[in-house]
Amino acid sequence: MKVILLITGGAIGTLLRYTMVEVGSRWTSGSLPIGTLMVNLLGSFLIGFSWGLLGKENIRPEIKAFLFIGVFGGFTTFSSFALENFHLIRNGDIRTALSYLAISNIVGIILVFLGYILSQSLLNFLRK
Repeated sequence: MKVILLITGGAIGTLLRYTMVEVGSRWTSGSLPIGTLMVNLLGSFLIGFSWGLLGKENIRPEIKAFLFIGVFGGFTTFSSFALENFHLIRNGDIRTALSYLAISNIVGIILVFLGYILSQSLLNFLRK
């Protein structure tokens, strides 16, 4: 059953990523891969929010397989991020590559924290 949930979550995440990358590529004409940046930053926020909302101690293995490994694993993409940086550097666009690296990593980690904090605030509000 866990394998089916993992495959289903991965398919959902992959389709969502494909859709957002396609939409993001229409918004920009520059060299910054905005679609991948969008999915990785949104995925960072959502994984932090979900982790905080579900409570790390209470996450069932089935939910972890479906949501965290499947959906978020299929949605976010480190390999595409690495390849896009490779192309930027290879093409001499060092400034964009460094900006992309900094934004993705620093803002991504901040968004995980913000997602987690927001979910905890929401839970505290709902408990009152």
